Amino acid sequence: MSTLVMTVREVLRYRGKEGQLAWIGHRLAGLGTLLFFVIHVIDTSWVYFWPAGYEHAIALYRSRPFLIGELFLVLAVIYHGVNGLRVALMDWKPRLWARQRELTLAAFVLTAVLYAPAFVIMMGHIINAWSATGVAAR
Repeated sequence: MSTLVMTVREVLRYRGKEGQLAWIGHRLAGLGTLLFFVIHVIDTSWVYFWPAGYEHAIALYRSRPFLIGELFLVLAVIYHGVNGLRVALMDWKPRLWARQRELTLAAFVLTAVLYAPAFVIMMGHIINAWSATGVAAR
């Protein structure tokens, strides 16, 4: 048991480098995307098995927390893809491991550049949906 505790403590200990931030972000983005896929498969199956539940789920997805969560989902998918390409590139060309810091920062910047237009478009839709349905007042 003490070995397990020590392993968990060492994994969670922050060492102050951007590589660890990229590692944690990659795992969180992957888990968030996996959670979305599981929920999506389940609620889509309700179309056939429980139509009333499906209609309730669709109405729930139009609520404020889910719309904000959608913004994070898009960010997670973009970051997971960009960082995955960075890892694959570094595995393909091992000499690039000497440039890990620069490549990690480039992955962060590329994620931000790719996410910015999606954020603006999605936020515009969210604001329009809230003002049209009166959700913004809630």
